[in-house]
Amino acid sequence: MPQYIFGIYPYTFASVEAKIAVPNSKPKISVTITEPAAPEYSSDDQIATRVAYGNGLAKLGAANSLVVALDGDCKNSTFSDTFRKAFPDRFFECYIAEQNMVGAAVGLAALGKNTFASSFACFLSRAYDFIRMAGVSQANLKLCGSHAGVSIGEDGPSQMALEDLAMMRAIAGSTVLYPSDGVAAERLVMLAAETPGIVYIRTSRPKTAILYANEERFEIGGSKTLKSSHEDKATVLSAGVTLHEALKAYEILKSDGILIRVIDLYSIKPVDADAVNRAALETGSLITVEDHYPEGGIGEAVRSVLSEDCNVIHLAVSGLPRSGKPEELLAKFEIDAQGIVKAVQKLS
Repeated sequence: MPQYIFGIYPYTFASVEAKIAVPNSKPKISVTITEPAAPEYSSDDQIATRVAYGNGLAKLGAANSLVVALDGDCKNSTFSDTFRKAFPDRFFECYIAEQNMVGAAVGLAALGKNTFASSFACFLSRAYDFIRMAGVSQANLKLCGSHAGVSIGEDGPSQMALEDLAMMRAIAGSTVLYPSDGVAAERLVMLAAETPGIVYIRTSRPKTAILYANEERFEIGGSKTLKSSHEDKATVLSAGVTLHEALKAYEILKSDGILIRVIDLYSIKPVDADAVNRAALETGSLITVEDHYPEGGIGEAVRSVLSEDCNVIHLAVSGLPRSGKPEELLAKFEIDAQGIVKAVQKLS
């Protein structure tokens, strides 16, 4: 019979015990990971990073028996369901009880499991005290928040995570990753698994183009320079959906004879200080673009590592959004291609 936590949601710690053997002594925590199968995308594919997260997690589970997954009743949207279908005995449905989910995830991590918990990014705020204490405990916990930003569209502001980067960057010792395509999403799942401590992966709802070859490698604290020349007028730093808008802006500006550098800042914490400062020195101006509120996100991460004065323009969601089409909302807050073009043109 299921136990009731706080008398509300049926969540069975008994079911955890049935699936996971509880040792008599404290296990040795290890992050030694066997590399999973590589991404398998075509350059013509369009795939949401939330879907690629599920693909990467299932591949990771196939290669590593200690990987377990939990979800807060969003598995068909976070795509942790891909893992559930492959490994039902290592998946835990925690229902709409995010505190319980994070608490159970920390417990499983303490048992030596490589633990991934996922939900809509906005709902993880409900579990923030548990996440904070996991940081204090130096737990080996991996979190994935999907449906980030206004680009989710019609679901409206209650479902739009616009504070999650700030929330997760503030956790002691955390790592914050933000993939922009399917290849990066799968590779960052692997990196999360082998990185000790709390790792947060931010995924997006819209389908986006594949940017990288399947064999591309990533690293914690790294970045990818996608467009660069000796004549760049400014550098645009972004990740996720708005990185694709930056690449559109690059083509528009190039047709007008204006060149810009475009950097995929997939590691938000730690951020690639060398790439940021090199871009500031070589191009003179930085433009950060993010589907997030201005406070605590990409813009502030970039400013935190600048070693000298530089002109920085920060494009972000500057007010309370409403329901609408993704492209309408990106345009409203000027974090789309035209908003980036406008920002570059103001530098003239």
